[in-house]
This record gives sequence, structure tokens and C-alpha cells, in this order.
Amino acid sequence: MIAWGVGWVQGLGVNWGTQASHPLPPDILVGLLKDNGITKVKLFDAEERAMRALANSGIQVMAGIPNDQLQRMANSQKAAANWVEANATEFSLDGGVDIRYVAVGNEPFLKAYNGTFIQYTFPALQNIQNALNKAGLKNIKATVPLNADVYQGDTPSEGEFRPDINDLMIQICQFLASNGARFTANIYPFLSLYTNDNFPVDFAFFDGTGQPVIDGNIQYTNVFDAALDTLFWALKRAGFPDLPVLVGEVGWPTDGDKNANINYAQRFNQGLLKHIMNGRDTPLRPQNIETYLFSLVDEDEKSIAPGNFEMHWGIFQSDGTPKYTLDLSGQSQNTTLISAKGVKYFPRRWCVFNPSASPLVLTQLPDSITYACTHGECTSLGYGSSCNNLDYQGNASYVFNSYYQVKNQQNGDCGFYNLAIVTENDPSQGTCKFEIQIAVSAASNTMNSYIYSLISVAGAVAIVLLSVL
Repeated sequence: MIAWGVGWVQGLGVNWGTQASHPLPPDILVGLLKDNGITKVKLFDAEERAMRALANSGIQVMAGIPNDQLQRMANSQKAAANWVEANATEFSLDGGVDIRYVAVGNEPFLKAYNGTFIQYTFPALQNIQNALNKAGLKNIKATVPLNADVYQGDTPSEGEFRPDINDLMIQICQFLASNGARFTANIYPFLSLYTNDNFPVDFAFFDGTGQPVIDGNIQYTNVFDAALDTLFWALKRAGFPDLPVLVGEVGWPTDGDKNANINYAQRFNQGLLKHIMNGRDTPLRPQNIETYLFSLVDEDEKSIAPGNFEMHWGIFQSDGTPKYTLDLSGQSQNTTLISAKGVKYFPRRWCVFNPSASPLVLTQLPDSITYACTHGECTSLGYGSSCNNLDYQGNASYVFNSYYQVKNQQNGDCGFYNLAIVTENDPSQGTCKFEIQIAVSAASNTMNSYIYSLISVAGAVAIVLLSVL
């Protein structure tokens, strides 16, 4: 059951996202995967540097096509063929990358998208798979990672696809089945807690619950099994009881919410690994199911529209440092993940609140906080988060330092009307870590969605500071 390396549960992979202001170089991340025995990775695109770093690595790859490309892939067979030639053919046949799947879109039927991608997803799936087949790459299977909101049911045995997309889901399932491909579902027990304060906490994990769900002769002790069996019943009801399924995303965040913390993340992910290792999976399908942890590293440019936790799903910090012990063999041993090697950092300098700031200058504090938070990262300051217990000076210091690090510790980026000063003394307190950014160039300057998503957090912090002042 164990893969090569330090040990990895068979059928388990990890998601590698790249929405970070200072991403680790792909070759370092591939080294991180190999050092930890991770043999499968799911990408959200087919970025050239990442793909080339994965060449001849022994790591199986699911490449991705973002949602914003679905319309083009759906409307043009040539566009789909060009994508296959530039990515699948280039990297798989000619480049030594072991591509096993192509993810066409990412949760395109999410209710929050209001139907934006519904008309494009299935044609895009067809065109990509047909292009793969024509290119002699029938071994590469196209799939569509779907959120668990595509199906519903008060109990697993009542599972069915959403009425508004039922016919479309049947078409997709038929196409997947005819091509020997898999249905991909993303399942997030954490969101059950996040969206419902009355949800029984233990039911989100794998170590037993006093409130199991009884469905006929079956007793469910965790929401992961219940959610998967609801899908299996939906597939069965739609006429596809044997369609293979893989879990494209499952995990637990470590910050940004009262239920997002190190202890819960370690408890969930270790429980999941043990669950898969023991071959338990679900009552309806007790066989091993290919599963991808979400995610490898934190991403500080993810939209926080769903919640402040969105930037904190990694089992590693953004610099490749493990967050907690995790035995990848699933045997629950007290083992430590291996850190990324060759990581370079900026000097050990932090930007903090200036305690000598004059009362007149302090009137600029709320606006300065809002500005710094909008361009930095403030999700750890919210209720129940790792930096929730800071005083107003600590809050200001955290925000100023976040901005300073994102801006690569440039001169002039720790001023804020003399409200901030540079220090070489680490201002971290308890669980609240003031980071030193890794020394790589920012991967993207397209910060608009990130900026807008942070405005609400920045405003909230400013209000807190105003009330203290």
C-alpha cells in the first residue's frame, strides 16, 4: 500500500496551486514532492516552468485548463487541439511529463458562478478528450473537477444530481464512461462547520462521533463518507453505478476562521490518510479511491470571497516549511514532513508599529491600516484566527509587516507617515507568526481580484483600531 520515498498512501496525491505573491521555484517544489514521497500532483493549469520541472520526476500529473478558457475550448475544436499540442503532446510525448489527466475547468457548475460556465463545460470536455485521442494520447483522460454542490440529498441514499443540471450531468457521465475517464468531485468537510454553527464537530473528522447519520442499515460516522456515498447514489440513480470516481480536492485550512487551525487540520488530514490506508473509504464503495489533498502550500493571492481561510489550505507554509506532523503512510506515526530545500529569504527584518508615533500622526492609522491590508495579507487577524489576540499596536505591526514583505522589503515601504519602523527583533507572538518573505520575484502583478477581496478585511481591522483608539 505504500508508494516509494518516505511513504505515501497508494492512490493519494496533492494539489499544487500557484496563486502566491512569492511562489517557490518549481524545481524546489518538485524536490519537496519527491523528498516527501508524493507521487501524484494536480495542477490548475499547465504552466511551462512547473511542467518542465515535473519532467522525468516519476510524479504523475493532472494538468488543468482554467475556467476562463472553457468558452474558447468549447467553441473551437482547433483551440482544443492547439492546447493539446502545446501542453499534452509537448510535455507528455516530447517532454517526459507523466500526464494522466486533464482537468477541464475547476468547479464550473458552482452555484456562485450563476451558470456562467454551464453551456461551455461539456463541449470543452468533449473537444479536449477528442483532441487527446486524435493526438494518440488516449491514455490521458479528460475530466471535470466538480464541487459537491452538483448533487444533493438529505441522506446518502437520497442522492441525486441538482435538478437544474441533471440532464447535463447525465451527458457528462456518459461521455466520461465511454472514454474510460473518471468523475472528479471536490469534498470539503471543513465547509460543513464553516457554514453551520450547529454542525456536530466530531462528524467532520474520522475518529468517531456520538451523532452518526443512520441511513437504512448503514451508519455514517463522518461527513466525508456520507458526501461520497451521496454522490455514488446520484450516479447510480442517473444510470452510472460503476463510473470510477476520484476526489480532486479534500483538506483542512489552518488559519482564517475559528475552526481553521493546526490541530484540526492535523486531525483531519491524518484521519483521512489512515481512513484510506485501511481501505475503508465508503460503505457503498469500499474500494480505494484516488484522492488529492488540498493543498501543498499556502497561497496568499487566492480570493478570500469564500472566507479568510482560503489562503491557508497548505500542509506546508508558502516557503515549504511543514505546519504540523503528518504521517504520509497513513499509519499515524509521529513523523515530520521534510522541508523544502534551497529556499532563499529576504534579510531578517520586520516592519512594525512605531510606539513613538505622535498623536497627530496616529490620526492616519486607520487609512494606513486599510492601505497596507489591501495590498498585504490580513486574514490571520480575524476572529478565532492565529493573530486574533494582538492589541491594536500588534494588529498594526502585523499589517505593516505583511505589506513590507509583499513589497520585497523595499526602502520606503515601511513608513506610513512615520507610524512604522524597521526592526531586526522578531515581533512574532505565540501562534501569531510575522513572516519573512522568500526572496523570489512576484509571479504576478494582476492583483485586482486579490485587492478587492481584501478590502472587507482591511476595513474590519481599521474599525477595530478606531474603536481601540
